[in-house]
Amino acid sequence: MATTEQATTVGRRKAVTRVESFETIVIGGGQAGLSVGYYLKRRGRPFAILDANERIGGSWRTRTWNSLRLFTPARYDGLPGWPFPAPGWSFPTAQETADYLEAYAARFELPIRTGTNVDRLTKDGDRFVVECGEHRFEADSVVVATGFYGRPSVPDFATELDPRIVQMHSSEYRDPSQLRPGGVLLVGAGNSGADIAMELCGTHRTWLSGRDKGEVPIRIESRNSRLLVPVLWFVASRVLTVRTPLGRKLRPHVLSEGAPRIRVKSSDLLAAGVERAPKTVGTRDGFPVLEDGRVMDVANVIWCTGFRQDFDWIDVPVFTEDRGPMHECGVTPESGLYFVGLDFLYAFTSENVGGVGRDARHIAKHIASGS
Repeated sequence: MATTEQATTVGRRKAVTRVESFETIVIGGGQAGLSVGYYLKRRGRPFAILDANERIGGSWRTRTWNSLRLFTPARYDGLPGWPFPAPGWSFPTAQETADYLEAYAARFELPIRTGTNVDRLTKDGDRFVVECGEHRFEADSVVVATGFYGRPSVPDFATELDPRIVQMHSSEYRDPSQLRPGGVLLVGAGNSGADIAMELCGTHRTWLSGRDKGEVPIRIESRNSRLLVPVLWFVASRVLTVRTPLGRKLRPHVLSEGAPRIRVKSSDLLAAGVERAPKTVGTRDGFPVLEDGRVMDVANVIWCTGFRQDFDWIDVPVFTEDRGPMHECGVTPESGLYFVGLDFLYAFTSENVGGVGRDARHIAKHIASGS
């Protein structure tokens, strides 16, 4: 690593920008970034990982509800080199996952800069420039490991809701104490919407709005599932890939519509008293309106509408018209720029904690070979 200082004059004040130079910069210190770091270190390559959170595992601590648990058992949740330290058939919580990622970084002594938010990524000649406030990094290679989930996606008409209605995105929801007494409309009938609905229906009248995305045909926490989960994991990680006809056919649907419900079944929602509702399409007099014309007089709205990719800070020509990154298994047309942790980057499991390792190994190999 080399460090220099550049002085520029701003008005009458001289601003000093600290410049550090690395072979590789990894942007993002979650499961994807840590996995890339593991393989780069094994190959003896110099690098630094930049993460905007103050602690490793920050997104798992700050963007999930308190009762969230992973959909895969611990035996499938380990990163390269260290299995998840929990009983194999248990389902780790978000807090346990965050603690594991933090311990993983310490265990392998990965060079991470926390509290380092990247403002801009561009290219100057043959080198990439990463701007973080007054701090500047330069690198031959950059791995964008910020994941698939960037900016919370909320419809424009959300601003039209009556201010007396408590509204939040699912990434802001922690527990029922945040809500007002009265009904709750959960907009989005995927995994997060169904999970939160099951938690709230005991204390609030609860509606789950949106198209039914289907459900996996097994109870993932039953004893019988222990026979089927290994088969499903093999299919999801080895069969549903960009290299197979079935994977290529399924991938666009997963990227546009999301995955089916995994833990909560339709029968669970019915038995718990959660009321199903059509898609939420707008507002009337400050209240949400459903596709069938009903106006929902509720006290709370939780937008379980997912996230949208946020790569506006990347000023390198590797994007399609809809700002999706162009890549082949994470390798972009711009030499030295890579992506890891995207949904279905290579396989259905590419975004999972336990599925990102293969993609990380692939990218580390590319970097080490100079390709």
